[in-house]
Amino acid sequence: MASSGIQLFGFLLAVVGLAAIVTATCMVEWTTFESSEEQAEIYGGLWETCRASSSRMSCKARDSFLELPFQVTRAVLISSICLSSLAVLVSIWGMKCTRFMEDREETKRFMALSGGVMFMISGLLALVVTSWYVGLLIEAYKNAHHLDSRYEFGNAAFVSWVGSILSLVGGAFLNCRRCFGTRSSLSPAMIRQSAAGGAEYV
Repeated sequence: MASSGIQLFGFLLAVVGLAAIVTATCMVEWTTFESSEEQAEIYGGLWETCRASSSRMSCKARDSFLELPFQVTRAVLISSICLSSLAVLVSIWGMKCTRFMEDREETKRFMALSGGVMFMISGLLALVVTSWYVGLLIEAYKNAHHLDSRYEFGNAAFVSWVGSILSLVGGAFLNCRRCFGTRSSLSPAMIRQSAAGGAEYV
């Protein structure tokens, strides 16, 4: 029962991580540029930019066909989301707390391990690309030299980092060796055969 709880806990962590990565991908607060001259804040996301002033806020789609950092970041995050979504389906079939394939213990174990590995790869992809993108933002800030403005990365990066770590930790719990002990390696059919064989010798 404890091993099933560990698997379920890891699965829930990974699903929360997936939700956080999806949220970060859609958020507009990847960069924040505050200009004292214009008295406005400009938020830059992966898909659009928004300008907020004291009176109103307007957004427009980002024309980034020729901007490699945005293309790479979006592509990697979407790949991470797709891989995590597949991991959710695979893990549901493989976890011990579900009733799928109860008579095929080896296949069930393999699917749970595969789901955990996919969650970990997904988290690693999101973690690496988010750190790379933030590094580019820091480099851009150093080269900007705007004395009358404030340029920084926004909340979306933190949300993506948290989601990445949760996916990594959740995948690690799904791959925990305690979830696949020697007792769990015996299928119900094998246990019944062993019991029947023991009864014949009595």
